[in-house]
Amino acid sequence: MEDSGAGSVPPPNGADVQDPAAQARLVALVAEWSAAIVSNDVSRIRAFMAEEWVIVSESGITDRDAFLGFVASGDLTHSAMRSISPPRVRVHRDTATLTARMTNTAHYAGRRFDADEWVTDVFVRREGLWLCVLTHITSAAPTDPAPAV
Repeated sequence: MEDSGAGSVPPPNGADVQDPAAQARLVALVAEWSAAIVSNDVSRIRAFMAEEWVIVSESGITDRDAFLGFVASGDLTHSAMRSISPPRVRVHRDTATLTARMTNTAHYAGRRFDADEWVTDVFVRREGLWLCVLTHITSAAPTDPAPAV
């Protein structure tokens, strides 16, 4: 999860110059975090989250400890998670956003849930590590089937 710090010098006029290496590192980081979530390993998942992390969804706000508690108890598991769109990554000094369309398969309290969502993660860089402080998920609009010809 370490970052080289390249591109951390403020650009002129307060504009943020996008650093391809930092953007690539964040894309890789989200892929690693997704793999950790599918592993259902609380310690691996926690390593990507800041202490103040929350997830915002249609059901409200869930904090890190509650989320990890659901995983630890086995009430929440994931068997698949993947990005299905190119991510949009923006780095602003020690803060970054990454937005992508993702699908996942989760099981909660014995019920299977297949999700197709737009996910935005907000990361902060602390002591050389990128940690997620906020995840916001929005259900993706269904795509219309191709018209019959």
